[in-house]
Amino acid sequence: MEYIHTEDLTKHYEMGKNTVKALNGVNLNLPQESLSIVMGPSGSGKSTLLHLLGGLDRPTGGEIYLDGSKLSQLDENDLAIFRRKTVGFVFQSFNLIHSFNAMENVSFPMRFMNTPRKKRNEEAMFYLEQVGIADRGHHKPFELSGGEQQRVAIARALVNNPSLILADEPTGNLDTSSGFSIMEILAGLNQSGRTVLVVTHDPRMRQFASHIIYLLDGKIVQESVFEQAVQQVT
Repeated sequence: MEYIHTEDLTKHYEMGKNTVKALNGVNLNLPQESLSIVMGPSGSGKSTLLHLLGGLDRPTGGEIYLDGSKLSQLDENDLAIFRRKTVGFVFQSFNLIHSFNAMENVSFPMRFMNTPRKKRNEEAMFYLEQVGIADRGHHKPFELSGGEQQRVAIARALVNNPSLILADEPTGNLDTSSGFSIMEILAGLNQSGRTVLVVTHDPRMRQFASHIIYLLDGKIVQESVFEQAVQQVT
């Protein structure tokens, strides 16, 4: 069974008297431990697809099967548990809490798991170390560069040990060097056994991908599959 499988996935939005077809019949099959990137022009449905796969939104039609779960069968409570246990989200805008330092931002999701404070802090520092910025753990977001903030966001996405990482334009607000470092981190997470799906405009991400999906007007217009990524992280 594929790790991610969609059947005729659609998402339509009513805009006054008009219907916007953000996704219009997407059939997707991605294996476990793949690193897939979704590319396409603005408005092609890339972020919509990511949000649906992560359970952040409900489709208008079609089905999503993810890690054996049929998402349409989950109520809102079960869907929240699914997101918390299975999915780690990384966004272009970082979405950090500005009054918290890096360690507190990373540990925040563990509050909902009733994890003791000491354990939360230990886990947060562990994951900050994994992304290379443990020495910045007590700095607040305004004291960090864009690349450092994105590393904090990735560490936060990892704290519940998700099997799936969904990243929406994770290099979009970063300079060239910082962006490439983030790509290497995501590729490393894939090589450690996680399934990674990245929405991006950055063509450099293709060298790390096992699957490339091109969207246009809410439909898949091209797919490329490689036996292994062009470049492996060392």
